[in-house]
Amino acid sequence: MSDARQLLEEMNDRSREVFRRVVEGYLLTGAPVGSRSLTRELSEKVSAATVRNVMQDLEYMGLLDSPHVSAGRVPTQTGLRMFVDGLLEVGDLQTADRALMDSTMSSNSDDVAGVLDRIGQTLSGVTQGASLVLAPKHEAPIKHIEFVNLGPDRALVVLVFADGHVENRIFTPPPGQTPSSMREAANFLNSLVEGRTLSDVSTVITQQISERRQEIDTLAHAMVESGLAVWAKEGEGPDRLIVRGRSHLLNAGADEVDLERIRTLFDDLERKRDIANFLELADEGEGVRIFIGSENKLFSLSGSSLVVSPYMNADRKIVGAVGVIGPTRLNYGRIVPIVDYTAQLVGKLIADRS
Repeated sequence: MSDARQLLEEMNDRSREVFRRVVEGYLLTGAPVGSRSLTRELSEKVSAATVRNVMQDLEYMGLLDSPHVSAGRVPTQTGLRMFVDGLLEVGDLQTADRALMDSTMSSNSDDVAGVLDRIGQTLSGVTQGASLVLAPKHEAPIKHIEFVNLGPDRALVVLVFADGHVENRIFTPPPGQTPSSMREAANFLNSLVEGRTLSDVSTVITQQISERRQEIDTLAHAMVESGLAVWAKEGEGPDRLIVRGRSHLLNAGADEVDLERIRTLFDDLERKRDIANFLELADEGEGVRIFIGSENKLFSLSGSSLVVSPYMNADRKIVGAVGVIGPTRLNYGRIVPIVDYTAQLVGKLIADRS
């Protein structure tokens, strides 16, 4: 059991209700919640002084914070995490939201990128946040792999797929690599990967390296791991990551500090910093995941929240992800089912077109 869940179970009914109402009030308005307003809403009739004492205890526990002297309370990141894990009530997908997302799939176009772009735009409009759609990586079987030395600290791996598609990925090779070690690594890989997709390769490579470690030297071993560990190269084209609706974040009534954080978020997105990690966040299992503030390395500096879900191809392999970014006071209960449903739609699209 997580520390947050254990702490929630140890709280008495009054503390739990005060905490829940503070968080719900903050998520609804974005403003601190005071003891007087809470006193009128609690199921148990208690004085404002009693409520203040409870709020002080919750603040001492690290669940609430006072943004200003004599002001109400807002949840901390820890408090939001505990609310999401233990008290969040996820509603059903609203009929209007479902209809809007379904409308993106009405086109018979074979342009998957265009459909994904429409899905991103619609998801942004429905949630009033910024949407992210990580397009699927190429899933055709690999025909050939080659390493090309570009300098002391740069190399190129060329991936030739059975359908004629070619991808070039620049990476940093291990120190001391030689042309012979690069050829050896390529020969080793080519003996294993033909007919397999990138989704299959990682597991196979790990197993084979363990079983045949003596057949390749240390440098070749490192080349193999370095060359295939990265799914996406730095600065990959914009069709890989589709970002829509960033203006919604600017229209969310943010103050000057929040605007600076949003600018930081935009800078991260434009530079595609750690975008490869975006898929990894969702790659640990099915279902929607929620990352609040610094829990997500990609958006830690901006203090944003990310609601993300992976989608799968026809073989039930995770090939991409969709998500919504917004301030920490997102309406999680409404957005979670929207993101979940959108991931299902994208998965069906990819499966049907494959």
